[in-house]
Amino acid sequence: MASPPPPQFVFPPNLIPDEANPPWMSKGDNAWQLTAATLVGLQSVPGLIILYGGAVKKKWAVNSAFMALYAFACVLVCWVCWGYRLSFGDELIPVWGKINVALSQHYLLEQGFAGKFPNATMVFFQFVFAAITLILIAGAVLGRMNFYAWMLFVPLWLTFSYTIGAYTIWSLNGWLAVAGMIDYSGGYVIHLSSGVAGFTAAYWVGPRLTKDRERFPPNNILLMLAGAGLLWMGWTGFNGGDPYAASIDASLAVLNTHICAATSLLTWLMLDVLVFGKASVIGAVQGMITGLVCITPAAGVVHGWAAIIMGICSGSIPWFTMMVVHKKSELLQKVDDTMAVFHTHAVAGTLGGILTGLFANPKLCNLFYGKYGQYVGLFYGFHMQDYHSGFRQVALQLLGVVFVITVNIISTSLICLVVRLIVPLRMTEEDMEVGDEAAHGEEAYAIWGQGERSENSRFSTYNDMEIGKAKGKGQVEMT
Repeated sequence: MASPPPPQFVFPPNLIPDEANPPWMSKGDNAWQLTAATLVGLQSVPGLIILYGGAVKKKWAVNSAFMALYAFACVLVCWVCWGYRLSFGDELIPVWGKINVALSQHYLLEQGFAGKFPNATMVFFQFVFAAITLILIAGAVLGRMNFYAWMLFVPLWLTFSYTIGAYTIWSLNGWLAVAGMIDYSGGYVIHLSSGVAGFTAAYWVGPRLTKDRERFPPNNILLMLAGAGLLWMGWTGFNGGDPYAASIDASLAVLNTHICAATSLLTWLMLDVLVFGKASVIGAVQGMITGLVCITPAAGVVHGWAAIIMGICSGSIPWFTMMVVHKKSELLQKVDDTMAVFHTHAVAGTLGGILTGLFANPKLCNLFYGKYGQYVGLFYGFHMQDYHSGFRQVALQLLGVVFVITVNIISTSLICLVVRLIVPLRMTEEDMEVGDEAAHGEEAYAIWGQGERSENSRFSTYNDMEIGKAKGKGQVEMT
């Protein structure tokens, strides 16, 4: 008697591959990656827009928010036209890819260089990281940089600085990536870069008005907190999206991110209370940011207890550099870093990179990189009696710090020197006295009447247009 044929496996209808869902694509991973990218995008728009808009003096609210909005739009156009392929394309040199566009249907619908989703998803995901880096730099020069200089600075810095760091550290063929340096989600590429570049740009742009440096109160702390909240929650996508899969490593990265941020906030808060006698909400936000930055290079490759230790370090060491070292250093006093980007991003990013070299777990690194034994934190090197690998990892992390600092000081300085040959980097003293209305002809708040402006106000182009429409309508009605 013949045995019955084995049952045939049949895919559920929603999993059957077709032209729109090729066999190599995971619908779940693609959906998560697009969600993570959107969360990171929301950190910038509207997150940092309203954080900057609320954290600065009232007369700079529009200008500060607009610098962030402009950077987000400008980076996207530059990214698809040349930035993405410079950062993740074919190798030109060990620190830079070959220039090309990321716009053709053929290219965008192919599988990405990592993950089970198309290039279109990867291009968008990497774009939001590039955009937030430029917006973080803006934080260092708020309150005086010429907006037209900023319009030139953004595409130039993206092209000649960001792409170099991204390719070197994140591209599969990048020099430091091949060597084995760990930067899980941008502690070096984004935060150390933006902190150093922002500080360098602040040096070249020059300081705010003396009275603004002496007194620069936030115009809306609640609005600033709303932006900070978006920044914190958006970090779920920032670090959770970097395994390029909806995996257990992504889950660990998300949890570690929030553990470190909360621990850092509480540490900063306690230091404020102990030293100054008051709990500062602005200080709490700074502590939150330093915790998020510090865990970024390590999020998915360290245990939860390491995230707590990193949070304690990120809530105390940047606090010390900002509150103690800054006041005693002539260089730090001379450079006017409006939002303290140097301390919250450069110091915290460096700290996170070094601590990653200590706490990186070989098994967790294998989940992320798929190369067991190549990535070994120093403490695990001691435990495994593999001292060479442990010290090598710390050395690579330090080498990455030196590389990123060097590239950003040189590139940012050259870009600022080029830009100031075309337009002034800094607004005039008279315009800085006025602020938003001098820069854009617009103000954030109306403080009289029902939103009307005084007759002496310099109306913007759009206000003039509205007035013209109203007059024309009145003339028609009268006739």
